[in-house]
Amino acid sequence: QVHFVESGGDSVQPGGPLRLSCVASGFTFDTYTMSWYRQAPEKEREWVASITAARRTTTYTDSVKGRFTISRDDAKNTVYLQMTRLKPEDTAVYYCKVFQLSDWGRGTQVTVSS
Repeated sequence: QVHFVESGGDSVQPGGPLRLSCVASGFTFDTYTMSWYRQAPEKEREWVASITAARRTTTYTDSVKGRFTISRDDAKNTVYLQMTRLKPEDTAVYYCKVFQLSDWGRGTQVTVSS
């Protein structure tokens, strides 16, 4: 059974950093592209970033380019999202996911507010 357990969310001030982690299980982690998504209050869930398996190629949505960095540790079945220069509009529940799989975790709440 596929599981994603996200952690690291917190309440932070604008401009601050935060690092999210997601531990995955139930599938061959090192063969899949891993992605982060987020859902802000009263908004659709949106894709944030992805990292491929073999080449570690990364892609980002425009609003986080230059501020967020996605990485992975295949030995730990874990994907990370390092977030810097956070803005109030980054407030959302963050989820990790594999595009080809339908499962979602519970997410982790990030709140950016002064």
